[in-house]
Amino acid sequence: MSRKPQQKLRQGWTTGACATAATRAALTALITGEFPDPVTITLPKGQTPAFALAREEKNDDWASASIIKDAGDDPDVTHGVEIGARLSRIAGEGIEYVAGVGVGTITKPGRALSVGEPAINPVPRRMIATALREVFPCGGFRVEIFIPAGEARALKTMNARLGIIGGLSILGTTGIVRPISHKAWTDTLEVEIDVALASGSRPLVLSTGRSSEAAAVKYLEKLPEESFVMMGDHIGYCLEACARKGVPRLVLAGQFAKLIKIACGHPQTHVRNSRLDLGQVQRWAEQIPLDPADISRLELAHTARDIFVGFGPDSALIDRVATEALNQCRKILPAAELQILLVDYRGTVVRTFTD
Repeated sequence: MSRKPQQKLRQGWTTGACATAATRAALTALITGEFPDPVTITLPKGQTPAFALAREEKNDDWASASIIKDAGDDPDVTHGVEIGARLSRIAGEGIEYVAGVGVGTITKPGRALSVGEPAINPVPRRMIATALREVFPCGGFRVEIFIPAGEARALKTMNARLGIIGGLSILGTTGIVRPISHKAWTDTLEVEIDVALASGSRPLVLSTGRSSEAAAVKYLEKLPEESFVMMGDHIGYCLEACARKGVPRLVLAGQFAKLIKIACGHPQTHVRNSRLDLGQVQRWAEQIPLDPADISRLELAHTARDIFVGFGPDSALIDRVATEALNQCRKILPAAELQILLVDYRGTVVRTFTD
């Protein structure tokens, strides 16, 4: 049987590229009276994509254009949104960036932008400035970026937790969205850790899933929202990021299956990237040692849940797995204060472990 060749995934464009294209179109219209459609821009690495306009408006004082964002085959919450720019002249030679409808504002420290700034990241700002100066080398401009559906779409993102209120962010370092979700996730984790550290939150709490995070929030109810980072399966990446950033106190919240994978040293705990090594759990059981009857019960277990339910959270076997997990974390964070919160399948913290 012949296999159908895998179709190449289609790349898309960042919110920053779309905002730049809208700004370039608005500037051309402001100067010449005509909107270029499509409008072509130059990306940071030299590519020159063209964008069709979705909307165009102007009068003697300002011009406005918008683009419908195409995120390609990346599962992106901003796919299909309208991203626009309203451009007007101002005195001087500077460029003033303004958060229009649906574009967020920075409310927490720890970002590349100051509190109170519109959430238009540095690289998109440079792209917009380059597009403006290519057409009009001097003069001051007010650039208002807007996303009509941005506030509603932002509810599906982590923006509020990151301190971005009122809408979406204008992002992108290359202008291109490549359909790889891993980097988008890890980039978000980097920012979340930075925001937590900038807020002075102690400790930082990493959770392996939504139910584990909810349990940790309830258990550590006095900690601010910024303290909690939902890392998902990216345990290795997060631990290394915490080491790079000098996190002094770290709490790890998760259910038993994830704890086993961490204890076995897997840097990525998704099922497609790491297997659940029950054989290793059995070897630890023999080292404790468990009595022969418990060893026999363990041999019949098919899942981590079978072990957890069968032995209970207070068993010596659970203690051993937690100890091994702490040891793995300690290899990456030798100086940090570490704690594990073990969450049961009802979403409750049932044990805590420290080394």
